[in-house]
Amino acid sequence: MKVRIPTPLRSYTDQRAVVDAYGVTIDDLLLDINERYPGLRFRMVDEQGRLRQHMRVFVNDTLTRDLSTVLAETDDVTIMQALSGG
Repeated sequence: MKVRIPTPLRSYTDQRAVVDAYGVTIDDLLLDINERYPGLRFRMVDEQGRLRQHMRVFVNDTLTRDLSTVLAETDDVTIMQALSGG
């Protein structure tokens, strides 16, 4: 499936905005992406195995924070990174 990558994380994907990945769950998907683009998963998932606070994952336009969310091959996955500042 295609996964959209936010601009701040594209340095891990050779500047690719969209990458192919496979997985039954979001966690599987991130592990698959990390095989080809090392370091990306660490930027998204903390040491306790939870999605970092500033990360957002949308599956078919629905926000999920649960890495065990089951995916279908036809799902669209978009990763977003919340930005802060003033």
